[in-house]
Amino acid sequence: MERNLLVIGATGKTGSRVADLLLQRGHHVRALVHRADERSERLAALGADIVQGDVLDLDSVARVAKGIDALYFTYPIRTGLMDATANVAQAAEENEVQAIVNMSQISARREAASNAARQHWVAERLLDRSPVAVTHLRPTFFTQWLIDNWAGATGDLRLPFADGRHAPIAESDQAKVIATILEDPSPHAGKIYPLHGPEELDHFEIAEKMSRALGRDVTYVPVELDEFSDILHGRGAPEHLVQHLLAVAIDYRNAIFAGTNDLVKRIGGTDPVDVETFVALNRASFDSHTA
Repeated sequence: MERNLLVIGATGKTGSRVADLLLQRGHHVRALVHRADERSERLAALGADIVQGDVLDLDSVARVAKGIDALYFTYPIRTGLMDATANVAQAAEENEVQAIVNMSQISARREAASNAARQHWVAERLLDRSPVAVTHLRPTFFTQWLIDNWAGATGDLRLPFADGRHAPIAESDQAKVIATILEDPSPHAGKIYPLHGPEELDHFEIAEKMSRALGRDVTYVPVELDEFSDILHGRGAPEHLVQHLLAVAIDYRNAIFAGTNDLVKRIGGTDPVDVETFVALNRASFDSHTA
């Protein structure tokens, strides 16, 4: 059955893939984008209804939510999450939206040292008070993280994770879960889903798999938090993001990001992509990317 579905953050890592899938499955997709660019133009060419607006502006969200059956809400790691969440909750209630799929994070909890992670936990509780059915997703680190943090010139992964472990998850696999829930939200209402990839690994093992896929040596170099802070500041990362990543690095060492499960296959319908396959599929990005 064709549904009217809203993707907030439709040009982002998961949002763009969700919009693609929903369009392929024959749904009417409205995409809220912060600015028009080649990414929004691509979605428009595929048939999405592009609406330019700001999730921090209640009127923008209320207008884009009119006539919508269900929506996907994701927000980047930057200030403003609480205002954005309140606006989405209010706009959904005003427009009798049936369901919200909310992108949270695996480190979201009341006692989190990361300001962003703690805010995600509060944002979940705020949405839980809404009359709209909500499903929260708590993914571990995205596999895309490997591209973002690989120093291509040296082949190094300089990260502060010691020998901690997680099961990297691809955006494409998360999108399958999100799209499936948007199509039929009722079985998932009120649920919190931790999302993992297929295999739990430490970064030494991840580097080995990357080496095989890329045909060149990739080395995991464990670093301390102060060096990682310097790396992030050198990239121009905002303080909110730096504080978050330093705090979750400690969480990672303490196994908050660890584990795996079958939710991607059980909900999304396909086996999740493993690290070696992801790297091989995205080899051009690794070859061209320098951190």
